[in-house]
Amino acid sequence: MSAAPRSWAAELLHFWFHHMPQRQWFARDDALDAALRRRFGHELAMLRKRPAREFLRDPATARAAVLLFDQLPRNLHRDSAKAFASDALARAICKGAVARGWHRRLPKHEKQFLYMPLMHSEAKADQRLSLQLFTALGDMSITSFARAHARMVKRFGRFPHRNAVLGRKSTPAELRAVAAGNHW
Repeated sequence: MSAAPRSWAAELLHFWFHHMPQRQWFARDDALDAALRRRFGHELAMLRKRPAREFLRDPATARAAVLLFDQLPRNLHRDSAKAFASDALARAICKGAVARGWHRRLPKHEKQFLYMPLMHSEAKADQRLSLQLFTALGDMSITSFARAHARMVKRFGRFPHRNAVLGRKSTPAELRAVAAGNHW
């Protein structure tokens, strides 16, 4: 893949895939969150209202934008509705990149993050596409997470673990699902 033409995109891709240890990708780490906020918080705030097409001019910018709008809000705005505020933009960029075939030549771990907005979606159609793409990676551990997410959306039409921060009332069944460990 070509280098990202935007400096923030090149820096974010390097930070995420070369500087950050893989064990930190999904771990809660306040020091990492602070570093991400210092380095990329401004870009997230400035770019999150831009249309998806602006990030679909080249594959590297699209990949970085998916990280910026899907993963970084989850780090920078933990336990807040802001963690999900740019999900629709991340999904649109993800779908645009996949439609252009930009995912085909990526290593597995980069595909995983490109596809993540689909796994994070509360739409059943997105969950079906998520399952298709994650299953094609051939990694049962990753696929099991995609299946677990899809089961929650199929069962409840949403992710119950988000209810409190999004101001939604949980049903008793949803509370049991979260207590059983369905809170990624």
